[in-house]
Amino acid sequence: MFLTAVKLGPALAAGCTVVLKASEEAPAPLLDFARLIDAAGFPPGVVNVITGFGPTCGSVLTRHPGVTHIAFTGGPETARAVIRNSAENLASTSLELGGKSPFIVFADADLDSAAFAQVAGIFAASGQSCVAGSRLLVERSVKDAFLEKLRAKAETIRIAAPDEMATEMGPLCTRRQRETIDAMVGASVAVGARIVTGGKVPEGPGYFYPPTILDCSDAQEAPALARECFGPVLSVRTFDTEDEAIRLANETDYGLAAGVFTRSVSRAHRMIRAIRAGVVWINTYRAISPIAPFGGHGLSGHGREGGLAAALDYTTTKTVWLRTSDDPIPDPFVMR
Repeated sequence: MFLTAVKLGPALAAGCTVVLKASEEAPAPLLDFARLIDAAGFPPGVVNVITGFGPTCGSVLTRHPGVTHIAFTGGPETARAVIRNSAENLASTSLELGGKSPFIVFADADLDSAAFAQVAGIFAASGQSCVAGSRLLVERSVKDAFLEKLRAKAETIRIAAPDEMATEMGPLCTRRQRETIDAMVGASVAVGARIVTGGKVPEGPGYFYPPTILDCSDAQEAPALARECFGPVLSVRTFDTEDEAIRLANETDYGLAAGVFTRSVSRAHRMIRAIRAGVVWINTYRAISPIAPFGGHGLSGHGREGGLAAALDYTTTKTVWLRTSDDPIPDPFVMR
C-alpha cells in the first residue's frame, strides 16, 4: 500500500490516469484499495487495478502504446525487462530497485542509540525493506561492544504471526524468498563468515527466518555483503579510518541509502558528500516524508518518489511562444 501511495499521489496530482498492476504474490490489498477508490468517488477509469503475472500481464502493460510513463518497484532483473519493453512505446521510467545500504558506526557515536537504529533498520518488516541497513560498517575499536548490543537485542525479538499484538517480527512474504536467504547465508558461511546469531530456519509452519548477524570481517567475498537479501540478515565489516569507511560504503553497485552515526558534525558533512547514495541519514535511520525526494542510482534505479520531483516525473514540459503585438506580421520576403 505504501509503494502504491507514493506513486499514485503524484501521478493523480499531475493529472494522469493510472493503471496499477498488483503483485502476483499479494494482490488482495490492491483489490480492496480499488473498492475504496470507487467509494471515494473517483470517476471510472481514473484509477484502474489489474492482476496477473509478469510475462503475460506485466509485459503487455509495459509495452502498450497507451502507456507513457512506467513507475516500478522491484529487482534489477525485472527492471531490465521493463526497460526493454518500454522501447516499444518509448515510455519514460522511474525505477526503485532496492539497495545494499551501509550503516556506518564511528567509535564516537552513541552506541545504544545506534544499536536501536540498526535493529530497526535491518529487522523491521523482517528485513523486507528497500532501505534496509544490511551492511554494518563499524569502527574496529567498538566492534565487539556494538555487536554484543545487537546480538542481545536480536535474540529477544518476538517472532510470531503478524496478527498477534505481541509480535515484533513476522514472516517473510514467500517460501522462495526464505530459501534464497538461507542459501545466501550458507554460502557466506562457506567462505568464512561467522554467524553471531540466527542463521537457521526455525521449525514449524510459516515462512519465518530469525534475526541473523554475519560477521564478514574475514569473508570479503561473502554473497551477503554484495547481494540484497531482502530479509533479516545483517552483514558486518570493520574499518579503521574515515577514508576506509567511505571506500567500503561505496563498494557496491547499489546507491539507495546510507546511515552514519557520529558525534562529529564536520565528519557527518564529509560523509554526506562522499557517500554515493540518494538518501543519507545522520544519527537516525528510515526517516521518510512524502515531501522529501526519495530514490537512488546505479542498481538502485533512477527517478524520485516524494516531493515535487515525483510529480514532475509524471509531466512533460511544454514550451509556448505567445506574440503580444497587435501589429501584423510583415511579409518575410520583402526587404525593409
